[in-house]
Amino acid sequence: MRAHTAIKHWIQGKTGSSRRHSLVGPADLWQMKRAFQISFLRSVGLTPDHYLLDLGCGTLRGGIPIIEYLEPGHYYGVESRAHVLAEGQQELVESGLQDRLPQLFHFNHLRDRDLGRCFDVVWAFSVLIHLTDEILDEALEFVKRHLASDGTFYANVNIGDACQDGSWEVFPRVHRSVKFYEQAFLNAGLSLRFMGSLRELGHVSGHAGFGDAQQMLQIKRI
Repeated sequence: MRAHTAIKHWIQGKTGSSRRHSLVGPADLWQMKRAFQISFLRSVGLTPDHYLLDLGCGTLRGGIPIIEYLEPGHYYGVESRAHVLAEGQQELVESGLQDRLPQLFHFNHLRDRDLGRCFDVVWAFSVLIHLTDEILDEALEFVKRHLASDGTFYANVNIGDACQDGSWEVFPRVHRSVKFYEQAFLNAGLSLRFMGSLRELGHVSGHAGFGDAQQMLQIKRI
């Protein structure tokens, strides 16, 4: 009877994990995308004493290893979907990392929000590709206010003819031109550099259309 109960709990846990993973993209790519995020951030110089803002932190798919790596209280996560952030908080508990004291916030809108500090690194993985032009402008203004003078903002984007090519969850899936992003960041007082495709940076999904061709941006204050 005890063995049966243990198996039942294991199955429920696996089902819950799969459901949670699917809230932030294909569940079968969850582990690869988690590993890519911490690997990339460390490769560009993230150190444990840095303060990092994870814009669109979701279920902490990428957040958990970052929280584990940073000093306690140095990770801040912002998410627009309350139920998704709740799953992230559960992921935090299951990972036993509550004592790392991550600061997690649910905001429907970023305008005029103030986290009370500036950050060495702002990270937005698979976020800008789902923002309308209006919300993108709001997000860039939010980043500008929270980015340290010598800080860096990293984000991946779809490059192509300006268009909306469908949706994911409640969000659009957007392609924009290089010129569009250059102007949008300039308007926000930010400059950008293209670092290359995610594939070139180590993101290999093995599936067309799952982000490998997206471009990574490195953004600084002007």
